[in-house]
Amino acid sequence: MQILVVTGRKAAETVNAVVDDIADVLVLDIDVAAFTTPLRLENSMPHNNFDLIIIPGLVSADFSHLEKQLKTPIRLGPKNAVDLGLVLSSIEDIELSITVPACEMFQIKRMEAAISGLQDIEADATSAFLLRNLKIGGSSIMKVMGEVVDATSLSGDELVERVVLFQVKGADIIDLGVGMAATVAEVEHAVSMARRTVAVPLSIDTLDPQLIMAALDLGVDMVLSLNSTNMEEVGPAIGRKGLAAVVIPDSGQGLDSLVVNIARAQEFGISRILADPVLDPPGQGMVESMVRYKQCRELLPDIPMFFGAGNITELMDADTVGVNALLTAISHDVGADVLFTPEYSDKATGSISELKTGAGMMALAAQRSSPPKDLGIDLLQLKEKRFRPFDVVPDEFIEAEDNYQWTRDPAGSFSINISRSALKNGVVEKGKIIAQHTKYTIVGDNAKEIMDTAIELGLVSRLDHAAYLGKELMRAELALELGRSYAQDDKF
Repeated sequence: MQILVVTGRKAAETVNAVVDDIADVLVLDIDVAAFTTPLRLENSMPHNNFDLIIIPGLVSADFSHLEKQLKTPIRLGPKNAVDLGLVLSSIEDIELSITVPACEMFQIKRMEAAISGLQDIEADATSAFLLRNLKIGGSSIMKVMGEVVDATSLSGDELVERVVLFQVKGADIIDLGVGMAATVAEVEHAVSMARRTVAVPLSIDTLDPQLIMAALDLGVDMVLSLNSTNMEEVGPAIGRKGLAAVVIPDSGQGLDSLVVNIARAQEFGISRILADPVLDPPGQGMVESMVRYKQCRELLPDIPMFFGAGNITELMDADTVGVNALLTAISHDVGADVLFTPEYSDKATGSISELKTGAGMMALAAQRSSPPKDLGIDLLQLKEKRFRPFDVVPDEFIEAEDNYQWTRDPAGSFSINISRSALKNGVVEKGKIIAQHTKYTIVGDNAKEIMDTAIELGLVSRLDHAAYLGKELMRAELALELGRSYAQDDKF
C-alpha cells in the first residue's frame, strides 16, 4: 500500500524518524500540522499515486471534497507524531476514520479485542463450582467481591444505591457486612432488599451464628466466614442448603487451623468452599501472609482461595490504582480466585473497578504468556506509556508575570462545585459541574459546555474573569474524572 503522511515543519523530524520507509512524508509549508487545510494539501501534493493519505489527527477541516477530487481516501492519523509507528504497523487491521483520530480508533479497537478476549476466556474456563451462574476457581478469571460495610445499618434507599453502584463498578459478588450490634430483623431486611435489587451472588459477612442462620433462607449464596467458633452451629444448615462458604483459620492461628476448619466444613456437607489464609496488613506480616497463600494453594490445589485486598488498600495511605494493580498480579501468582474489597474509606473509592480491570489484565497476560502490558486495557490513570515531544523555549520570549489585582466582573461572579455520582431511577448518573451565578445556575458534564453557556447568556464580560473561570471549571472537570472532591480556589 502506498501511503502519504502529511505533517508540518515542527513535527517533520519526528514524523520522518517514526515513519522511516513505511510511507512517504509530505512536509507542508506550515509550522503546526494541525492547521493543514484542503487547499494547502492540494497545492502541495507531489503526485496522486497514493492508496491512502494520512493527515494529522488534530485537523478539523473538511477534506471530503478533496478526497473525491483525488479519488484517494484521506483519513485522520494520530494526534501526536510519536504514535504514527503504532498506527502504520497496524494499518491493515484497522479502518481509519475521517472524524476520529487514529490513536483513539486504535485504542478503541484494542479495548474491544481485549473485552472480547476476556469473554472467550471465561466462556471456555473450567470452575471449581458455580455461584448462581458465576464461575469460581478453576481456570476462570478472578472475581471481585465488594463489601457493603455495615449494610445492616443503612436505610433501604442507601443500601439499594450502594449495591447497584457496586454492581455497576464491576463487582461480581456483593458482600453484605453485618454491624457489630446488628439484630436478626436488620439482617433479614438488608438481605431481602439486596436480593430484590441485584441478580449477582450475595454473601453475608458475620461470624455470629444467629445472624448467619437468619440470612440463609433469604437468598444469600455464600457465608463469610466460618471457623471453629461458629462451624458446629451453622455448618449443617449451610451444607443442607448447598451454599458456599469462606473458611478462615481460628483467631491467631495459621495454615494448619485453616486446613482443619476446611475438613470440618466438608464433613458437614459443604462442598463449595473458599479458603481464606488471611492477608495481613503492610508492616504487620504482609509478605509472610502472601507466602502462606502460596503454601495454601500447593496444599489445597482444588479449593478456590479468597484474597482480602482491602486489608492492604484500606490500611495504607497510597493511591489505590497502583496498589490494586500490584495486588491483582500477586493474587494471580499465588493462585487466588476471589478478590475482596470494601471501598470503605474515601481514599479506596474505585477499588472495585481497579481490581476488576487488574483481574482482566492478568487473565489476558496469562493467555498470551506475557507481562500485563499492551493488552488493550490498563490501569494507567495519571502516567503515560509514551511522552509526547516537549517543546523548546524560544530564544526570544516575554516572561510571564502574575497580576495580583482583582476586579469584579460587572456581569457577576460564579460559585463552582461538583455533585457526586448517584443512583436515579435505577440508573447511575455521573457527577456534574455546578456553576452558580447570581442570575442562573448552570449544570453540565464538562468545562467547555459550562463556559459556552455562560458566554451565551452574557454572564462573562472580562477576559481575566473568563480565564479564571476556564481554569476553575477545568479543575472541577478533572476532579470528576479522577473521583476527587473539589473546592473552588483550593489547591488541587
